[in-house]
This record gives sequence, C-alpha cells and structure tokens, in this order.
Amino acid sequence: MGKKLNQLEATAICGNDISSSCLYVSALAILYAGQYAWVSLLIVSAVLFLFRKIYGEVVGALPLNGGAYNALLNTTKKSTASLAATLTVLSYMATAVISASEAIKYMHSIWHIIPVLPVTIGLLFLFMVLVIRGIGESSKVAIAIFLFHLISLTLLCGFCIYYFFTNDFAILISNFKMPVNGSVVQALFFGFSAAMLGISGFESSANYVEEQKPGVFPKTLRNMWIVVSVFNPLIAFLALALIPIPVVGNNQEALLSFLGNISGGNWLSFLVGIDATLVLSGAVLTSFVGVGGLMERMALDRILPNILLKKNKNKRSYLIYILFFVLCISILFVTEGNLAKLAGVYTISFLSVMALFGIGNLLLKVNRKKLPRPEKSSWFALFIAILAVLSAIVGNIILNPSYLLIFLEYLTPAILIVYFMLYRNYIYKRVLLWLANIPSNKTSFLKTINRFVKYRLNLLRNQQFVFFTKKDNVAILNNVMLYMRKNEPTRRLKIVAVLRKGEKAATNLIKDIEVLDRAYPDIEIEYIEEFGVFGPEKIKELSKRWNIPTNFMFIGSPGDKFAYRVQELGDVRLII
Repeated sequence: MGKKLNQLEATAICGNDISSSCLYVSALAILYAGQYAWVSLLIVSAVLFLFRKIYGEVVGALPLNGGAYNALLNTTKKSTASLAATLTVLSYMATAVISASEAIKYMHSIWHIIPVLPVTIGLLFLFMVLVIRGIGESSKVAIAIFLFHLISLTLLCGFCIYYFFTNDFAILISNFKMPVNGSVVQALFFGFSAAMLGISGFESSANYVEEQKPGVFPKTLRNMWIVVSVFNPLIAFLALALIPIPVVGNNQEALLSFLGNISGGNWLSFLVGIDATLVLSGAVLTSFVGVGGLMERMALDRILPNILLKKNKNKRSYLIYILFFVLCISILFVTEGNLAKLAGVYTISFLSVMALFGIGNLLLKVNRKKLPRPEKSSWFALFIAILAVLSAIVGNIILNPSYLLIFLEYLTPAILIVYFMLYRNYIYKRVLLWLANIPSNKTSFLKTINRFVKYRLNLLRNQQFVFFTKKDNVAILNNVMLYMRKNEPTRRLKIVAVLRKGEKAATNLIKDIEVLDRAYPDIEIEYIEEFGVFGPEKIKELSKRWNIPTNFMFIGSPGDKFAYRVQELGDVRLII
C-alpha cells in the first residue's frame, strides 16, 4: 500500500483540473450572458454546492476509483455503467484537448512566434510519453502548480480591483446598459448552460479516492467548490468592469492575460500567461492519468478489448495512452482547435457524466439502503441538481446544435465498441447460427471464421465468477443468477460460503442452490464451503488460488455491522 494523499495533495491534483477552467469560462459566460455572466456563474456555484453532498454520499458509500462508472456498476446494469464510462473517456479526451490547446494559446500570447497547432500536438505527445514511461502525477509538482495558480489569480483580481476603483466606472456602466439577446432570463439560462463548463474537473477527485487518506475526499470537494465559487464570478465581473463586451469576444482565448495587461502591465500579463500554461498542462496530465485507470478497469471488466491491457517494462498499459493520444489529435483536427466547439463537445459529455452520477445516487438510495455512508444528500437537492444538469445539456444543444453532431461522431463509435464487447456473447451466437444456415459447401474462409467464433465464445463462457454468501435465501440467489444472465456472458459460477471453524452454512443453502441448478441449466453452478475469515486476505487468497480476478467476484450489500469497508475488498462488486 503506497502513501496516501493528504488534503493539500489530493486537492492540488483535482484543483489544477477544475481551477484551470477559470482561464476560459468567464469569456464563454460573457459571450452568452453578457453583463449577467457573473450571475450565471453564481448559479453554477449553487448547483455545484448540491453536488458536494451527492458525490459525498455515493463515494462515501462506495469509496472506490472509477467515479460515475463505479457508482453505476454497483447500483444498476453493467450496460448503464458502460455508458457512463464511455462518456467519461470522451470527457477526458475533450479536457486534454481544451487544456493543451489553451495552454499553448496563452504561451502564444507571450511569444507570438510559437505555432499553436503543432506545439499543442507536441504537448499532448509529451504527456503520452511521460505516462507511458511511468511518470504519473507528482503531488509535490501538483501542489506547486496549484499554489502558484491561486497566487496568480489573487494577484490578478487584486490589480483589477485596484484599477477599477482608481478609474471611472464608465466601462461597467456601459456594459450593463447594453441590450441583451432576448430576455434577461434567457441570457441567464444560456450563460448558465455555457458556464457549467466551469465545474469541469469536479468529478476528478472521485477517480482516485482510494489513494486519499480517510476523510480527505469530502474536503477536496469543499475546497474545489470554494475556489470556483470565488474566482469564476469575480473574474467575470472584473472583466465586465474593465473591458467592453465586444472586446471580450475578440480576446476570449487569452482573456486573463489581456486583463493582466490592462490592470498591471506586461509583467502581470506575462505572469498570467506562464500560470495558464502550467495549470492547463497540469490538467492535461490529470486527463492522461485519469483515463488510464478508467480504461484499464473497463478492459478488466471486459467492456474494452483485452489487448489494451498489454504492458511495457514499466508495467504501464501503453496501448491505452497511445489510443487516447490518437483520439485527442483527431478531435483537435475535427474542431480545428476552436474553443467554443471543444467546449460544446466537452460540456455535453461532462454534464452527461454528472447527470449519470446523480442517477447513481438515486439508485444507491433505492437499491443500497443498508450500505453505510458518512453523509446523505436530500431527495429535493438530488432532483434539483439532476434537473439543473439536464437543463444545461439542453441549453448547450440549443445554443450550438452542430456541436451535438460532433459529440455524437465520437460517442457513437465508442458506444458501438463498448456494447459489442458487452453483448458479443449474443453476437457470436448469431454469427454461428448464420454460418450453420449456409449450404454445406462452405469455403475454407467461412470454416476459419466458424472456428474462430467458437473459440472466442468458449473463452467468454469459461471465465469463472464468484458469489460470496452464507445466509442468503433462494430469492436473493435467484437475483444473482438473473444479474449474471443480463450482465455477464459467462456460464460458470462458484457460490462460496466462507465459514469459521466449527461454523455451518444455512441449512437451506444447499437445497436452494440445487433448485437454482435446475432452474438455470445453461449456467454451471459449483457450491464451495471455504473455511477461514471472510475479508480482504481471504479474497486475495482465493483470487490467486483459482486464478479469478477480484473484479469477477460479487457480494451482496453489506450492513452497518460488516467488519470491513467496501474499498478494503479490492474490486469486488456489489450486485444485490
């Protein structure tokens, strides 16, 4: 077990991601909400406050890496969890491209000789090489970048406030007198929809919760909320106080550097440009590290091709990072590095993940009532939060219908690959049926396909799964069988009762298993009584002895008196 992250370290890693949005979200909000941008950003802050409890409840109950994917995997169907995972990967992809592109644009604002597109590709390539070589996120480097970023933003805001009060208020008054497109409510709604990009990165902390010390996770949520609640509305207001709205649009790609130049001169503009480059680069690294862990989990759970797990000498799944780099480059060329297009793609995918996380909280309340959790969100707050996120998705689609097409261009093939992996058991059977109906004079090519499909089908069906039980009745065990049928292509299940010395399993358990064996003739059920103490050590021992990964092992939802926390059991899945 490696060293766990403390509050500052954990906050710095996710803080670099979410606080990097301060560099571009104000310009987007002003673009759509005009003089009411700061109000839209305050509304975003209120929605984020509700999500603090939602994330706190879900991750408190299921403190495992994986974010929305993990939440849904343990509360509903694997196909729904797979959708969340696919959207999260797409979200990471857009994060990496936006952050890399903006980092280089800020650098370009300092040194105009730098070509934006080639250097953006170079930055993405650099981080791909770093993570493949095994250089992950260093908490010390993350802390240095995060603190430098907070100091830079504080300096910028301080100089802007001083400049504002030592000059007349003519620009602010002029901006507030400008007519809005449509009504004020409409401006606020569209500004809110676009400004929801400002909380991108809030989900990052949930993806490495297992590496954090106990009690740190909710503090990272609080700290992130404070940062974006203070800086995002304040920077938007100061931009409106110092810059005419039409000029904001002309400088949206490096707005903070422009603000720094007006309020403090070239040195402050230079400082903001350096800070932007650093913190946005940190967000690129966060994307690579986060997507690596998530896609590894997806491959282990057999919803991405197993070949992606191939490792180099540094024990890194290098094919995942190469694939991610190629996808990032492709979206960079499709959108031509346009911030608004990239933000549109990212916002839809990111907000979809947020909505699915809210739904995961809803399912946790309904399906996992007994699971202990340190805090709970109220039903009212949960519904308001989900409704707000769904409204923001609709708002972004109305604002930019074409961006939905770009989003679907990437989501559709990704979903097809994932759902092929999920349902390939049925697809293989249909292919075999189709081959069987072809006349007997089959070509050698068709015979080869037939042999290959049968081989792949046998591999899927022969993978063993384990369900740990001791006192469960036939109704609960039947739910286990139904879950297996719906979510896993395997046809081999070990039902294991871990018993202490002198202890006996429930008298009806063997009879119930015999009933299930007759009810599900297509699934080979093996009942095993294993002596010892059920816990992390026993799970590891059985996993090694039987050569069954822990993510292919299931338990029912534990109650308050269970001796271990869920995360201590590894990747064991809750299915009842």
